[in-house]
Amino acid sequence: MQTSPDRHEYPAHWEADVVLRDGGTARIRPITVDDADRLVSFYEQVSDESKYYRFFAPYPRLSAKDVHRFTHHDFVDRVGLAATVGGEFIATVRYDRIGADGTPASAPADEAEVAFLVQDAHQGRGVASALLEHIGAVARERGIRRFAAEVLPANTKMIKVFTDAGYTQKRSFEDGVVRLEFDLEPTDRSLAVQYAREHRAEARSVQRLLAPGSVAVIGAGRTPGGVGRSVLGNIRDAGFTGRLYAVNKALPEGRKELDGVPAHRSVRDIDGPVDLAVVAVPAEQVTEVVTECGEHGVQGLVVVSAGYAESGHEGRERQRALVRHARTYGMRIIGPNAFGIINTSPEVRLNASLAPEVPRPGRIGLFAQSGAIGIALLSRLHRRGGGVTGVTGVSTFVSSGNRADVSGNDVLQYWYEDPDTDVVLMYLESIGNPRKFTRLARRTAAAKPLVVVQGARHGAAPQGHAVRATRLPHATVSALLRQAGVIRVDTITELVDAGLLLARQPLPAGPRVAILGNSESLGLLTYDACLAEGLRPHPPQDLTTAASAADFHGALSRALADDRCDAVVVTAIPAVGEGSVGDAALAEALRSASAAAPGKPVLVVHVELGGLAEALSAASSTAPQTGSDKTRRSTPDRASRAELGKQLQNAPDPARAEEHLPATEAPEGARLIPAYPAAERAVRALGQAVAYAQWRRDAADPGRVPEYEDIDEKGAAALIDGLLARGQGLTLGPDETCDLLGHYGVQVHRALPAPTPDAAAEAARDLGYPVALKATAPHLRHRADLGGVRLDLADEDQLRRSYAELTELFGAPEELRPVVQRMAPRGVDVVVRAVIDPAAGAVLSFGLAGAASQLLGDTAHRLIPVTDREATSLVRSIRTAPLLFGWRGSAPADTRALEELLLRVSRLVDDHPEVVAVTLEPVVVASHGLSVLGASVRLAPPPARDDLGPRTLPAY
Repeated sequence: MQTSPDRHEYPAHWEADVVLRDGGTARIRPITVDDADRLVSFYEQVSDESKYYRFFAPYPRLSAKDVHRFTHHDFVDRVGLAATVGGEFIATVRYDRIGADGTPASAPADEAEVAFLVQDAHQGRGVASALLEHIGAVARERGIRRFAAEVLPANTKMIKVFTDAGYTQKRSFEDGVVRLEFDLEPTDRSLAVQYAREHRAEARSVQRLLAPGSVAVIGAGRTPGGVGRSVLGNIRDAGFTGRLYAVNKALPEGRKELDGVPAHRSVRDIDGPVDLAVVAVPAEQVTEVVTECGEHGVQGLVVVSAGYAESGHEGRERQRALVRHARTYGMRIIGPNAFGIINTSPEVRLNASLAPEVPRPGRIGLFAQSGAIGIALLSRLHRRGGGVTGVTGVSTFVSSGNRADVSGNDVLQYWYEDPDTDVVLMYLESIGNPRKFTRLARRTAAAKPLVVVQGARHGAAPQGHAVRATRLPHATVSALLRQAGVIRVDTITELVDAGLLLARQPLPAGPRVAILGNSESLGLLTYDACLAEGLRPHPPQDLTTAASAADFHGALSRALADDRCDAVVVTAIPAVGEGSVGDAALAEALRSASAAAPGKPVLVVHVELGGLAEALSAASSTAPQTGSDKTRRSTPDRASRAELGKQLQNAPDPARAEEHLPATEAPEGARLIPAYPAAERAVRALGQAVAYAQWRRDAADPGRVPEYEDIDEKGAAALIDGLLARGQGLTLGPDETCDLLGHYGVQVHRALPAPTPDAAAEAARDLGYPVALKATAPHLRHRADLGGVRLDLADEDQLRRSYAELTELFGAPEELRPVVQRMAPRGVDVVVRAVIDPAAGAVLSFGLAGAASQLLGDTAHRLIPVTDREATSLVRSIRTAPLLFGWRGSAPADTRALEELLLRVSRLVDDHPEVVAVTLEPVVVASHGLSVLGASVRLAPPPARDDLGPRTLPAY
C-alpha cells in the first residue's frame, strides 16, 4: 500500500465486484506499489499483438521504470485500475491528467488520457467496458470531465469499446492514429448502454446457474439421509441431462460411485469441467470447498449450508467472507442457507434442491427468499392445493436463502427474456436495492406479469439479509411497486390465485364482468365481490340448478360475444338428479365456449367440486396451447375424459382432490380455465388482472415531464449552493423557502409573526383584510380541529378578540407562536410532499389535509420525475378524491392547477437533489387556482446514487 507523503490515501471505495458479459465476475481495484509482481506476470501473458496495440511499437517486456510508473499513482492526476480474478490481473486501465498542450498537468485541468490493456484470454468478456465505466466514475470524482484516447486503426475492438459507451464523442485521424475525445458526463444513451450491459451480464450469470452442463454435489453423505445425499438423489431422480458427480472427502479410498453417481473425494479429482457446485458441508468447511471449486474453474455455487448471517454476528461475518472469497474466483452464489434451484426444461431437468418432487413443467417462474415459503408454493402449484385447482407448472424456481449474492434483481434480469417463462411470482422478505428493483420491475412488467408478495412487512428484515435503510413506510413502498407495474398481493394464496389466472388466460380489456351460473346466491356473492374490487359487473344470470352443459355453453358463448363484457365469471354448485350436468361435461362445455372467444378471460367459482376443477384444467402445462410439441408437455399419467368422468362420480374431498385424481391432457388448442373455491378469491385475482392490464395500456404512453418557461433552474442552484455553504444540512426559514420555491413558480402566501396583539394588527394592515390568525406551535400546527385557527377576520376588532380567545385557550403568545395570513379563496385543503429516500430515491406524495386522511393512510405516491399523466393519476388515486370533483354538489376544485403544482415540485427535487424534503401544507385548491399557505424545505448534500455510477455488485 502506498504511504509516501506525496500520495493520497488509498481510495478503498473504488474497489468493486462486477459481473462480466459471460456471467462470471471480476474484482476492480486501484493498482498500488504492491502490485509490481502481478503487473509483470500479467504483462507476460499478453500477446505481442496486444502489446503492440497498447504501445504502438513492439514492447516485449516492461522495464523497471515502466513497472514503477504503472504502479505508483497519486490517485488524483494519475490513476490505475486493475480487473482481477483469483487475485491475478486480467486487465488494466489508467488515466493521466493533461493540460491543453497535452502535457502532464494537475487540477484545474479537466482532461486526461486513458489507455487499456486486456489479457488475450479474457478479451470478449466485457472487461474493458466495465473498466471504462469505473475509470470514468473515478475521473469525474477527481474533477476530470473529458477523456482522450489514441488508438491504432487496426485495434477495432478497443475503438468499439469507446464508441459503444454512449458518451458524446469527437473523432479525428492524424499521423496514422485515431484520436477519440469524449465527455464523461452520463447521457441518456450512456445510461441505456450501461443498463443493457448490466442486463445481459446478470441474466447470463443466472442462466449459467440454472442450466449447467455438469453439477457436483459436495457433501453428499456416505450413508442415506442428510442434506447433501438428498440433493444428490433429487438431481439424479429428476433426470438431469448433464454430468453429475458426488464429492465427499470422507469417502474411502477406492470407492468410485455413490447411488450410481460417480464419486470423488475432492472436486479437484473430477476429470473435466464442473459448471455448478451444490455445497452441503458444515459452514466451517465451506471456505476450503470454495477454494477447491475456484481453482477447478467452477462457475457458480448453490450453498445450502446454514450457519451464516441468520445465526447472528459471527455468522454474518462468515457470510461476508464467503461472498468475498467466491467472487475472488469469479463465481456467483445462490445462498447460503438456500433451499435450492429447479429448472424443468426438458433440455436440463435440474432439481438441485431439497424438494423431493420436481414440479410439473410450465410457464411460471418462481422466486422465494424463504425455503419454507418455497416449499409451500411448490406444493400448491404441484398438487393444485389451497383450493386453487388445475395442473400448473413451473419453468424455473430459485430459493435464494440469505441472498448474499444472487438476488431477486438478478433473477428478474434472467426471466425478462426467458422464452420459457410467461409469468413471474416472487416471495420477498426484503428488497436490498429498491431503486434498481423498481427499474427492473417496470421493464419486466411491460413484457410479462410480475406478482409479488412481501413478508416481514411490519418488522425488520430477516437476520440473514443485508438491506438498505429506508424511511418509507411499507404502504409507500407498495404504492411505488404498483406504479412500476408490480401486482402486489398480501398472501401466498393470493400470489398463486393471481398467477394461475395470468398464466392461463388473456388480460381483460376492461373492468366489465359478466356473471353466470346455476346458483343465484353464489352469483350475488360474486356480484358484490366485483363491486368491492372496483369492477363493473353486469347483473348475474341465473341458469338455475337444472342447467345442462349445453345451457352453460350457450350462456358463456353469448356473454363472450357481448361487446359490453370484458371478462366472465362462471359460478357452479353441485347438482343432483338423474339429468344433472356432470363435471367433465360441464368442463368441456366451458372450455369449448371459451375457445371460440380467446381474447376474453374466463374464471370459474366452484363450491365443493374438486372434480370440476380437475376437469377444467385437465392439462399438464400452463403454456399457450398452440398444438406444437414444444409448448405441450404431458405428464406420465393420462386418462381419457370418459375414464375421468367415472372417477368424478366418487370425487373425494376437493381440498385433497389432487391426491386422487390424475391429470388429463386438454384437447388440441384448448384454453386452461382457472377454478377457485370462493368468489372473493376469483374476483380479487380478476381485479388484479384488470388493474395490471390498464397499467400495461398506460405504460405504452407514460406522458412527458413538462417544461415551464418561468422556472429559473440556475437561479435556484445558486441559491442552494449559497445556503448549503452554511452547513451540511438545514431547514430553510420562511423567506428562504419562499425564495427557492419562487424560482420554480410556486408562490407561498406570506405569514407574518404576531407576538403581540399590536403586532397582529400591524401585520393585518400590511396584508389587507380579511385575514386568518393561526397558532403555529408544533402541537397545534395544521390542526384546525383543535381550535388553533381563526378565519375570515374582517377588521381589527375581530382580530383582537380572536387573539385574546387563542391566548386564553392555549396559553401565552410565545407558546402559541401566532401568525397572521391573508385569507385565501375557499376550497379543498391538500398536502404535497416530496422526499429523497436513500433506498427508493425521490418520492412525491399527495393527499387531502386533515387528521382523517392521516388516520386512514389515504396518501398516494409516485417516483420522481413525475410525468403529466402520472400527476393526473396521482390526484385521482386517493380514496377521498371525489371531494376534488364536486362531491355532493360542491364546486369542483381546479385540479389542473393542482397537477401543475405537483409537476413543479417534482421538477424542483429532480433538478436539485440537494432538496431532500419539501412540504406544502396546506394547499387550498379553489374553483379557480390554488393557494399555498404553508411550506417548508430542507437542504442537505444529496445521497449517493449508485444507479448513475458504474455497474457493481453489492459490496461485502
